[in-house]
Order: sequence, then structure tokens, then C-alpha cells
Amino acid sequence: ENFRRAIGLRIKENKEVYEGEVTELSPEESESSTGGYGKSISHVVIGLKTVKGTKQLKLDPTIYDALIKEKVAVGDVIYIEANSGAVKRVGRCDAFATEYDLEAEEYVPIPKGEVHKKKEIVQDVTLHDLDAANAQPQGGQDILSLMGQMMKSRKTEITEKLRQEINKVVNRYIDEGIAELVPGVLFIDEVHMLDIECFSYLNRALESPLSPIVILATNRGICTVRGTDMTSPHGIPVDLLDRLVIVRTQIYGPIEMIQVPISCLIMCSTFLCRNAFNVCLLCVADISY
Repeated sequence: ENFRRAIGLRIKENKEVYEGEVTELSPEESESSTGGYGKSISHVVIGLKTVKGTKQLKLDPTIYDALIKEKVAVGDVIYIEANSGAVKRVGRCDAFATEYDLEAEEYVPIPKGEVHKKKEIVQDVTLHDLDAANAQPQGGQDILSLMGQMMKSRKTEITEKLRQEINKVVNRYIDEGIAELVPGVLFIDEVHMLDIECFSYLNRALESPLSPIVILATNRGICTVRGTDMTSPHGIPVDLLDRLVIVRTQIYGPIEMIQVPISCLIMCSTFLCRNAFNVCLLCVADISY
């Protein structure tokens, strides 16, 4: 799981969207199909304005639910995906910035270009996000839901078979140029505590093209590999040790031990932290003895 959390995927999608400032939002009601005195929303009329022009749209009632969920009001800047009907509230139009003296609203400029346009949407996800989305697939508006719809069976847990299926889809996306792999860094401290089975998994996982940069840290010399009777440097099996670049770290010497509090002293004098200033002076005094 941590391996897949450290592997990122940048997915680019070109979508047709309707984007602009909301100038009109009018839900139209009709008699309920179930009878009685109740009424239901038949459609929604929404007006969008950009720098180049305006457009009035007649939307499905289900999109009205998404508008309510996003708390869209007149004066907000939104975009609506043409294919899925997903609604995203970008912020409040900056023309209303002087409406209140203090508020927590984010103001954005009115969109340029036409109301109906093609827009490139970039999403950064990890392989674990895709695993979790497919383990509990739900209808949604993002790329995670799109990947979930590709899998026919509705899985309830993250299995090795599910991960292999996702890897196939990810590799296909990379070959088609839709997605870009962004390898991260996985840091494993106290690596000598891992047993032989963990090292076997690490050895196999590092051979995969979808693998992050792995940094192992330990403070042991020659010791026994857990789960076996053999001894090895740093408690790591020799077959894995041969594939590693060993970077030796050393204990701070007298010069480094003086440089640390002096640098802290400079920072404290910059920020005028008197208490920390005194602490740094004590550190320097102790080291000088």
C-alpha cells in the first residue's frame, strides 16, 4: 500500500465545458408524476456570462441537485462538464469583491473566451487512490470514478488481481499519452527490523516499472537477517544489498556541533526570539567547554 501511495499519476483530459459567471438561476416546477399536490423540478434555466458573451442553458433536474450541493448562487463562477453534467464552483466573481468588508470568499476573474469551450483538466492521483476508488466504486465526476467504471465487477477489497488490472489500465494510459507517471520517494526507517519475506517483496517490487525511489535507513552493522540464521551487513540480504547505493552518514564532529547552535543563533537574532536566543547561547557555552 505504501509503495502505491508513493507512485503518482498525472492525468490530462480534454473536456467540453460550459464556464462563466452565473447571471440567472431559475428552477422550473411542474406537477408531480405521482399525483397529489406536490411539485417537482422539471428543468433548470441557468445563464452564464464570459468576457466574450452570454449563453442560456436548459439543464436536467439532476444537475440542479449538483448546483445545490456546490451552493451555487448568482454571481458565482462555475463550470459544467458537458459529458457528465458535473458542476464545479470555482469562486465568486471579482466584480462582487467590494460587496462585504470581511468574508471568507475566494474571488476569481470572469472567464475569458466563449461560454462553451474545450478545457484541459489535469488531475494528480496515486495508484493507491485508484485502488481505493475501484475497491468501492461509486458514481462520480473525477478520473477515479472513470477508472472505477472500467472494471466490470464491483470489488469490495483491494486484492492483488485488482492492482494488476489497474496497472494494465495505467500502462495503457501512459502509452496513449493520456497519463504521465510521477515516481515519488518511499522512506523506510529501521530497515533491519524487516524479515526475509518483506525483503523478498521489496526485491520483487523494485523490478516493476511502476516503482518509486526507495530509501532505506539503518544504524546497524553486521547483524542477523530476521527470519533466517544468516548474518549480513545492515541486516539486509546480500541479493538486495547488491542493488543498493550505500550512503554512509557520520556522527556530528565538534565543528558541526558548534555550527548548529550558531545557525540557530543567527535565526533567533533575525526573528528577535529572546528565549530561544538565550538557549542558543547556553548551547554554545556548553560546547565550548
